[in-house]
Amino acid sequence: MSNKRTFGQRLKLDLKNHWQIYLMAIPVVLYFLIFNYAPMVGIVMGFQKFQISKGIFGSQWVGFTHFIRYFNSPYFLRTLRNTLLISLYGLFFSFPLPIIFALCLNEVRSAKAKKLVQTISYLPYFISVVVVVSILFDFGKSNGLITTIAQSLGWKGGAVISSPKWFRSLYIGSNLWQHLGYNSIIFISALAAIDPTLYEAARIDGANRWQQTIHVTLPGIASTIVVLLILRLGQIMGVGYEKVILMYGPSTKETAEVIASYVYQVGIKDGDYSYSTAINLFNSIVNLIVLWTANTISRKVNETSIW
Repeated sequence: MSNKRTFGQRLKLDLKNHWQIYLMAIPVVLYFLIFNYAPMVGIVMGFQKFQISKGIFGSQWVGFTHFIRYFNSPYFLRTLRNTLLISLYGLFFSFPLPIIFALCLNEVRSAKAKKLVQTISYLPYFISVVVVVSILFDFGKSNGLITTIAQSLGWKGGAVISSPKWFRSLYIGSNLWQHLGYNSIIFISALAAIDPTLYEAARIDGANRWQQTIHVTLPGIASTIVVLLILRLGQIMGVGYEKVILMYGPSTKETAEVIASYVYQVGIKDGDYSYSTAINLFNSIVNLIVLWTANTISRKVNETSIW
């Protein structure tokens, strides 16, 4: 008889039996509707000559004019290149190092030493970006620690914080220092979930610690690594503007300006809302395409995917 009930009847019965769960879900649903889905209406501005006085529904429709304007501007290649380089360098260094750190920490036998190292590695994550950039400026000025070390290695370009050649290294290096411990948490959790009997079986077969890592540990966290890599690739164009704006100056803008900082400049400072919306939409579409492609390849190659 239950199979013959209509969808409305089943929903009504489910609401009656589990109303507490639905009640708890209301704040979450409202949050996503208000802060994630409702703002998506603003995408329309990217195809309009938006005027605040006329609003979204009264502004003139101009189609792909703003997209063409961005593609033809001298800022397109520069912002795209800088965004991709910073993101790819960050992916190359910042993604594998937390895995290596988690593997090394997993080999520490002393529980107290492991907790101490974990605590110390987590602390930089809770430091404000403003404070981190202030530290970079202090260390990167003409007589700062980083500049002194660079000069001892042959650098003759003055303060590294003012050098366009050093911007990406400082940006990625400070990110790595700040997020290494925090990003390793999920890998440490994945390592803890590996069945200990697998290590016992490997030891019985004569495997040393390195062989156990290759044949037991890495396969045990492989699915976690793949999923996080897919998510990271989906943010390939997602270099944030906050740290970039705090770090760059006139001398470093050539290598520092990314799409997000350019959107901030034309959207917030210059008030060109339509143009900035179009650029941001292009950025999001590229991220979506990369995410979809990476997920599809992963699903076909090793049957691990997000959806």
